[in-house]
Amino acid sequence: MANTSQDFSQLNISEEEKDKLVAEVIRYVLFKTHQNSGCPIKRDELTQIVTKNYHQRLLPALVINEAIAKLSSIFGFEMRELQRSRPSSTNQQSTTDTKSYVLISQLPADVYSKHVDDVNTAHLTGFTFVVISIVHLAGGKIPEEQLWHHLRRMGLHETDESNPVLGNIKQALEMLVQQRYLQKDKVNGPEGNTLVYELAERALDGPVNDRIKEYISQIVKNEVASVEID
Repeated sequence: MANTSQDFSQLNISEEEKDKLVAEVIRYVLFKTHQNSGCPIKRDELTQIVTKNYHQRLLPALVINEAIAKLSSIFGFEMRELQRSRPSSTNQQSTTDTKSYVLISQLPADVYSKHVDDVNTAHLTGFTFVVISIVHLAGGKIPEEQLWHHLRRMGLHETDESNPVLGNIKQALEMLVQQRYLQKDKVNGPEGNTLVYELAERALDGPVNDRIKEYISQIVKNEVASVEID
C-alpha cells in the first residue's frame, strides 16, 4: 500500500483525490453491474472516469488496480478481467476484444446462496444453466436452429415474447451473449450463413464450468435412477 501511495504522489495526486477517484470507480462498477444484470463493464468506461479531470497517463491503471483491491477486501468481489479473441468468419484472423470486467462473488457457494442470492432472479439462473448445458453437451458449439430445437422441447419458443417466467425468450437468450456466457458468430456453409452459439469465457470459467458438469451429472444420475425404478 505504501508503494501505491508513493506512485500516486509521484503523479502529483493527493491522498484525498486518489480516494475520491477510487470510490467513483467502485460506485460505477457496482451500479452498472446491478443495472445491466451483470454484463461486462469496459475498461474504457472506467478510464474515462479518471481522465475526465486528470490527464496523467499512468493514473487510470493505478486507480483501477486500487479499486480492484478494495472491491475484494471490502465488498468480497473479484473484479475479473475478460479478454477474448474472436475469429473472423471470413478470414479466420483474430481480433482482440476491448478489455472488460465482471464482478464475481468470493463468498462460499452455500453462504452466497443463503444470504445474497435473489430468489426473484432464480429463473434466469436456471435458464442460463440449461442453455449453457445444452451447448456444453453439443461439444461447446451449436447451430442456432439446433439450440432452439432443444429449447422448444422444453416449451421455450423463439416467437414467445411474453413468457410468464422469462418474458421475451429471444431477449433472454441474447442477454447470455451480452453477459459473455455465449458467443454468437456467423459461419459460412454450403447453405449460406448459419448462426452458431459457442461457450464464451464466463461459461468456460473454472467454477461455472465445474457447476455445469455437476448439474449435468446429477441429471444423468436421476435419469438412471428413474430407469432402474421402472
